[in-house]
Amino acid sequence: MDTATKNLENDHLHILRLIDVMEHMVQSSSPEVKHLEMAVSLIKNFADGFHHAKEENLLFPLMVKKGYSTEQGPVAVMLSDHEQGRKFVRGMATAILGFKNGETASLSLVFENMKGYISLLRSHIHKENNILFRMADSVFNEQDHQLLLEQFRKIENSNICGGVLLDCVNQIDSLAAEYKV
Repeated sequence: MDTATKNLENDHLHILRLIDVMEHMVQSSSPEVKHLEMAVSLIKNFADGFHHAKEENLLFPLMVKKGYSTEQGPVAVMLSDHEQGRKFVRGMATAILGFKNGETASLSLVFENMKGYISLLRSHIHKENNILFRMADSVFNEQDHQLLLEQFRKIENSNICGGVLLDCVNQIDSLAAEYKV
């Protein structure tokens, strides 16, 4: 049976691939600005705007209906991680603008925020895949999973990354090829 949590774990595979690319970027002494911007765009559109939207707008509310809290416990931790991730992304975006404007010291701020994001997301994904999603699986029935999957499909067919989900994946693949990941 296809489940909502398996769908989200599949998203994680693409996000982890993007994070692998970002790890290669931070090792570069002179990364291309367009690649840095593409990574930030993919985080904003795919990881946050798409994947986190499925979690925050659909998965977490259903978990709350099943007895979990947004104030404490695993859902609260995931929401906190999402917000911390957004802070790192804002830091990256601001520093990239500075770097584009000739502030060479801004590159270290880009990398600092990227490294923070990479560390946070690796831990976050591990917690979701191994703890939160297993908790969801223990309280969701087949009907819950099918309802979520139906709702996920609507999001997956919305305009993200300039088109649809596959456009995001293709952009990640393009960056991965560029950085030989």
